[in-house]
Amino acid sequence: MLDKVIAAGFDLEHGLRRVPTGIEGEAVATADQVAELEALGVEILGDGESFAWSEKADGGLQAVRAAAVQPLAHEETVRIARADWFTTKGQGFLYVEARTTEGAQTDPIVTMQIENDSGLGTSFGSARTMSRFVDSGQYMFHRNLFKLDARPSQIRVTSSTGGVATGYVSNWLEDGAPPLTANPAYKWDFVDGYRHPQQLFSRAEEIARQYPDIAEIVYLPNRTNGYQRKAQATIGGTGQGAVVVSSAAWGHEGGNDITVEFVNRPGANLPLGVEVAGKAVRVLLAKDASGALASTAAQVAAALESQSQGLIDRAHPYRTNAGTGTVAATSGPVALTDFLDQKRAGAPEGEVPRGPATIPVLRIGKHRDGRNPGVLIQAQDHAREWVPATTSLESAERLVHNYKSDWETKKIVDNTDIFLILSNNPDGANYSFYNFASQRRNMTNHCADDNADPARRNSWGVDLNRNYRVGSAHDGYAGGSNSCVSDTYQGPEKLSEPESKNIIWLVEKYSNIKFMMSVHSNGGQLFWQPGAYIADGRITTPRPPLGDEAFYWQSAARILSQVKAHRQTVVTPENVGGSSDVLYSSAGNVREDLYHTYGIYAFGWEVGGSIYNPATGNWQGGSFQPAWVGNPDLVSGHSETMEYANGIMEMFRIAAEWGKDNQMPTSRLVPGGAKYSGPVDVRFETSEPATIYYTTDGSRPTLESPRYAATEFREPGQVFHVTETTTFRWFSVDSAGNIEQNYDPSSNDKRNNYRTATITVVEQ
Repeated sequence: MLDKVIAAGFDLEHGLRRVPTGIEGEAVATADQVAELEALGVEILGDGESFAWSEKADGGLQAVRAAAVQPLAHEETVRIARADWFTTKGQGFLYVEARTTEGAQTDPIVTMQIENDSGLGTSFGSARTMSRFVDSGQYMFHRNLFKLDARPSQIRVTSSTGGVATGYVSNWLEDGAPPLTANPAYKWDFVDGYRHPQQLFSRAEEIARQYPDIAEIVYLPNRTNGYQRKAQATIGGTGQGAVVVSSAAWGHEGGNDITVEFVNRPGANLPLGVEVAGKAVRVLLAKDASGALASTAAQVAAALESQSQGLIDRAHPYRTNAGTGTVAATSGPVALTDFLDQKRAGAPEGEVPRGPATIPVLRIGKHRDGRNPGVLIQAQDHAREWVPATTSLESAERLVHNYKSDWETKKIVDNTDIFLILSNNPDGANYSFYNFASQRRNMTNHCADDNADPARRNSWGVDLNRNYRVGSAHDGYAGGSNSCVSDTYQGPEKLSEPESKNIIWLVEKYSNIKFMMSVHSNGGQLFWQPGAYIADGRITTPRPPLGDEAFYWQSAARILSQVKAHRQTVVTPENVGGSSDVLYSSAGNVREDLYHTYGIYAFGWEVGGSIYNPATGNWQGGSFQPAWVGNPDLVSGHSETMEYANGIMEMFRIAAEWGKDNQMPTSRLVPGGAKYSGPVDVRFETSEPATIYYTTDGSRPTLESPRYAATEFREPGQVFHVTETTTFRWFSVDSAGNIEQNYDPSSNDKRNNYRTATITVVEQ
């Protein structure tokens, strides 16, 4: 249904949340459009003028820290994936996610209830029903966010099919290292308003000139298609006699000077003809024997294309019309225009360059020679998202201004190689600033005649974050559109756009790039792979190994703790995880391509999440362009810029530490090798996020051996139910590539210093 609504041209790509009966979102719609939505099968909530927002936080998902939950025993039918407690603005919240093996049952539908205690040693109580979530026909889990007065110690979840599970409550976003801004000498708060692409690029180049020892500019090789359009006019209304005319030259290069006039000459039996004088085109309409006008729209369009002396590149009947109607004479010349008037209310002063743009990458690092891990920050793939650009610029300013005075910043700059693309969609961003605030895509018009008239101009362009190669809609994955007027239009082919080609060029040229953050707004999600699925069967792109997934979760907790430190903004655990689980399927996104093709830890970030308002008891959502200065405790562009810049700085610290990590992981089988008087459940534990490769058939473990996997997506590691004597052989590899005990899985090293444990099952 979401795909159908988006394909119909409705903008529902953000502010979405999953509810037990489907997906809710907001749309700006006229009365006629509301009727169109209802005809598609969409339910309009509330009074038909606005969607009703509940008291729950928007969106959703989890974080994997297995210590928070009790391990699964093989016979259990109910599992608690997580139970997280956090506070914000003086209020406590408990997020619970649980799964039942009977969850797919629909007749009757399985229900689950949760109870919690009120602290250590207190009894369970306050039973509440949890919400069941089904996506693309597949049962996902039950989950809820509850507002509580006191932190529980344990919870109990009961299924209507009889299963029961208990689990301990953990803290979400425990206080970590204080943010860099806590240092009184630390300089921050550099960005004082939104910046259009020219301002962003100018400042990037200025930083490189001011700080040549630690900064430079890398210019991306593929120029954008440009903030430019052909001049157009639709002449004769929208009926069968209407003609759409487009200039051969760009509007600013002469197209805007063209006029077209349809002329009714006196007389009868006159042929259709075209006269050109300078930039004035006159179509001499044909007349029949009675002196009536006789030229059809299709005939006039053909004459304009063939007889306008190259001024008119494209002419056709309006949209899906056959062009069989008779063309009427105009009252005079009709001027063509590219509609790029740069006069949208509130737009900044200044002239926008009309030709193709070269995108600069601001590279910051003391050693920019490939020795250090690279971090790519890519902002504003989507034009209307203004906060990601200011957040990224604020991060750059903090790096260069504090390098000589702040030890933590010096460690980042000395030990990482940072690449910042402050606006990856400058053409669309300019269009958002100066013409149409809600522009999401770039400005490339791939539409055929049925959608090429100027009334469609705000619906043209390619969604750059649907234009990549892995999990693409071209391969049947959901969330990308074939419609050239859809906000998720994937483009005519993979990597069709210069902006997406540039990203691939960058990571291939600079192979030391190991981390990436694609910064978007709004919603407050932090996510990674899998990012897309085939809807029929909900077949996702490959999920990361458990070790990578754990590293993502560990990094997310650190990043989000720094966001919270600014003003208590909490990105809730339901909003963290694989993006196809947290949000929706987004076919052909950049994160998927960079992770699966190049092994880059690729995050996606929707900044500007919901903020709890203690005065109303509700969560207040953000927007694409919130007022820059507003209530500092609620939604404002300035506050979002500062708090999410904290998170980006923490990502830099994570990369710097990763590059210096030479500590080998350790792992163990729990419970360990021993004699047992019957079948036993065992699992692996690691000292840090790490992938375990193991065998149970007596062979030597290698990188081709089975990998220790999660019990289920968004859950801790699997449990092996051992019923006969079995020897496990294994080794672990951490996210930085360190291998436990310096084991070499690729050779026939006689030491065979892998880990081993034998579970001996004694028959009774």
